[in-house]
Amino acid sequence: MNDNKQNNGPSIEQMQSVITLFQQSHLVDGEAAARELTQAYPEHGFGWKLLGLFLKFQQQHGPALQAMAKAAQLLPEDDEAHSNLGIALAEANALPEAEEVLMHALKLNPTNPRNLNNLGNLLDRQGRLQEAEVCQRQALRLMPNDSDILNNLGSTLYDQGRTREASICYEQALQANPNNAQAHWNASLEKLARGDFEFGWEEYEWRWKTPVFAPLARQFKQPLWLGKSDLNGKTILLHAEQGYGDTIQFCRYASEATAHGATVLLLVPTALARLLRSLPGVALVTSDEHALPRFDLHCPLMSLPLAFHTTIDSIPATVPYLSTDADLVDVWKARLPATALPRVGIAWSGRLLHRHDYRRSIALKDFAQLFDAQAQFVSLQNEVRDSDRETLATQTRLVHFGGQLQDFADTAALIASMDIVICVDTAVAHLAGAMGKPVWLLLPYQADWRWLRHRADSPWYPGMRLFRQVAQGDWTGPLVQVFDALRQSTEKAQ
Repeated sequence: MNDNKQNNGPSIEQMQSVITLFQQSHLVDGEAAARELTQAYPEHGFGWKLLGLFLKFQQQHGPALQAMAKAAQLLPEDDEAHSNLGIALAEANALPEAEEVLMHALKLNPTNPRNLNNLGNLLDRQGRLQEAEVCQRQALRLMPNDSDILNNLGSTLYDQGRTREASICYEQALQANPNNAQAHWNASLEKLARGDFEFGWEEYEWRWKTPVFAPLARQFKQPLWLGKSDLNGKTILLHAEQGYGDTIQFCRYASEATAHGATVLLLVPTALARLLRSLPGVALVTSDEHALPRFDLHCPLMSLPLAFHTTIDSIPATVPYLSTDADLVDVWKARLPATALPRVGIAWSGRLLHRHDYRRSIALKDFAQLFDAQAQFVSLQNEVRDSDRETLATQTRLVHFGGQLQDFADTAALIASMDIVICVDTAVAHLAGAMGKPVWLLLPYQADWRWLRHRADSPWYPGMRLFRQVAQGDWTGPLVQVFDALRQSTEKAQ
């Protein structure tokens, strides 16, 4: 390699070699090759650009963001480098910064449909759905019948509640590319939301081929069980795969596996392990800190409805299926201020990084209008957002324990002393429902698939009432309905 190449950057052959590794998904080897380029040519953006992508697809998001920022700095006219950086910033939840960078990428190349599509996805994530739709339709005009753009437009329409139009987009996306895993998965959510469980569960399995879920798939030498072989006499490992609420909702299937003659092992996050030891039908609850015992088969928790051919009428909905330690309940009850009023447990926000957090969480200042009811209100959240801290500090009607709630066993013990739980769509709703507590759940206009459509109840939790938005982003109606129902309930209790 001569000095001229050293000064100007890598050769075409070197660049093509790294690109080929990326195209063939050789992520580890590709990362190593890209790092060699960044070391040999630290002021040339190509190596940093590819390194960022290799790191991203290995879920190394922090280092990927740093590499992409370096690439964008060194390649000021490369719209693709800036678009990559914008996506990485969005994944880090730096949404304003992501929008600025994606707008710059679009300015650099306004005819690149990918730039429009990426900006549309970011706008969708912020709840700016009409703006997102405009971007995605512009992208589609530039690249008609593109499977990814059709899928993303479908998601934006779905988030607006335009489910039939969304379904058509997913169908068109799959006609353009039958192997578009994300379109299959999105189509499954639409099917499940309208109660089409027969096809919905089948399509839901495509999640393992999407960019988000593929790296999370557990690799076991034991066979995957999806209901096609006899469980009798077998030991099966059921393992958590998504959020805490998903784990609480679908761990109920452990008793179904036991009823089919299996010995059930349950692998869950540490924060749930102590709680789920109360789950009927489980021989052992463990977490990733411990070595796994011998087992014959395995199944992700959210594949169990498929394996057991679940329909709306056959959902295993016997509650409670989770209980709490009596001594722990006494500990938490002693921490509560004495009162003759009904106790109302509340949770007003979920995980900030959740893709649809903008539509499911409620600011505490808005939720606080419920506190005029004659009840003792108890926070069931261990984390409070900075935007809610000022409101929390002024609420004399709200008991808040915060970090004293070490895990979900503590939360369950606190819930045990509540007369009712009022919350948004978070793990607390599932926990209270699994314990058989009355739950009033506040849902956005386009709710998660599991709450189905146009229902005020849930087949998953018999003691649950659903209060839905009637307009996108407007919590006024549901909060008024909940307050009126709570006032009537507390008046009867007095």
